[in-house]
Amino acid sequence: MANQDDKIKIITDNRQARHLYEILETFEAGVQLLGTEVKSVRAGKVNLRDGYVLVRNGEAVLINVHISPYEQSSEYFNHDPRRTRKLLMHKKEISKLIGQVEQKGLTLVPLKMYFKGSWVKISIGLGRGKKLHDKREDLKRRQDQRDMARALKR
Repeated sequence: MANQDDKIKIITDNRQARHLYEILETFEAGVQLLGTEVKSVRAGKVNLRDGYVLVRNGEAVLINVHISPYEQSSEYFNHDPRRTRKLLMHKKEISKLIGQVEQKGLTLVPLKMYFKGSWVKISIGLGRGKKLHDKREDLKRRQDQRDMARALKR
């Protein structure tokens, strides 16, 4: 039987990342947040669209992800919306990411942010940028699948 703490509640999803990148592998990481950031995340005030992940000094950091300031807090205690946030991952995972990002020219993008129990987690994807013709092929393939599903439904 599933434990009560293992419930996953998705906060936000970066749908554009799957359109712009061919995701080869996904990783789960914890996010180091401040108190006001957690309250804003619980309210769903997060935007992953422009975010990306870099590895600096052996640590993975989340850059350019917008978490809105908490509205019921004073300005003095609030956080910077686009501050750099540390990702909590195992050393083995980080070293694997370093090797793949540097050698193969891949990019790390945030795919979705969710609560796993009471912890805020982020799913990051190791992806290669798609060319324009790849995006068009994907759209065409998806449309063909929809048409076939409609035809089979009748």
